[in-house]
Amino acid sequence: MEFYGPNPMCGIYYLGALSACAEMAEAAGDESSANQYLRLFEHGRQWIDANLFNGEYYFQKVQGIPKDQIAPHLTSDMGSEKTEAPEYQVGRGCLVDQLVGQYLVEIGGLEPLVSEENIRTALQSIYRYNYKRSLADHDNVERTYALNDEAAVVVCDYAKAERPRIPFPYYAEAWTGLEYTAAALMIHWGMATEGVEIIRSARLRYDGEKRNPWDEAECGHHYARAMSSWSAFVSLSGFIYDGTKAHVIAVPPIAHEQFRCFWSTGTGWGTFSYQPYSGGARFSIKALAGTLNCGSFEITATDATAVVNYNGQTLPNDVVRSGRRVMVNLHQAVNLKTDGELSIEVR
Repeated sequence: MEFYGPNPMCGIYYLGALSACAEMAEAAGDESSANQYLRLFEHGRQWIDANLFNGEYYFQKVQGIPKDQIAPHLTSDMGSEKTEAPEYQVGRGCLVDQLVGQYLVEIGGLEPLVSEENIRTALQSIYRYNYKRSLADHDNVERTYALNDEAAVVVCDYAKAERPRIPFPYYAEAWTGLEYTAAALMIHWGMATEGVEIIRSARLRYDGEKRNPWDEAECGHHYARAMSSWSAFVSLSGFIYDGTKAHVIAVPPIAHEQFRCFWSTGTGWGTFSYQPYSGGARFSIKALAGTLNCGSFEITATDATAVVNYNGQTLPNDVVRSGRRVMVNLHQAVNLKTDGELSIEVR
């Protein structure tokens, strides 16, 4: 697809790249590059919020361009036949992928790319407009991946907006790869119930009777985009690791007294868990393979005193409380090794 004019899918994705580059430059000690990326990022995020948000969601401003002003290698056959009045555009529709850049940085543990209020509103609009609990009355002139009384999130819904005379052809389809990304992002932003509902609907369509549960087809069988389902697991786990700071975040977004989950990083994998006990709560993390360098932890708790133990050794620490979370800072980082367990008793 060739989108003419600024659109949130590409624009916010670009903001995500700038944010990631700034983080990498800072980690490498290149302050000059980090500052340049951040200047572009701040300018871009302000512009997108001011120009591409309609109060409910982010949209595309279609802008035609004379063909002689476009580099030949940038034109193809899905939008470039009439470059001054381009066809196959999203326009003012509610695109399920409008926040795909935010989704990527969320999984990577970076900060919000655009207005937090606008992100929440846009996710609510995707749930309101794009999520169809039944497709019995849904018109789709392209490929059929969901039908009849099945529930699905469609690629784009025009809601109250006027649909282009010739919109991009996939707008009425349903792709699990995009459903999972939207659901994972909803889980991150306080819409866990809605996110899990969308995931459940997608899996019910591929239940082993109606369709192959190991082949969520899109543009071909065993299409790679459906692998975004893993990010829904990451979102529900609430586990994020910053290797540059040896910082572990393990805050599941759903209410929990008892919780046990898998974690993985570039250096190892294991499990973490929450267990209530008289007078407080106990958080523990184990490495079942590889290692995990730990200098600080952000966990679910409301008490402000922590006893940290690693393989029988008590570790000195400081605690900072913030709402229903506490930050436990170890005086000296420890390298959690295979079969090692670190526990934090919060009282």
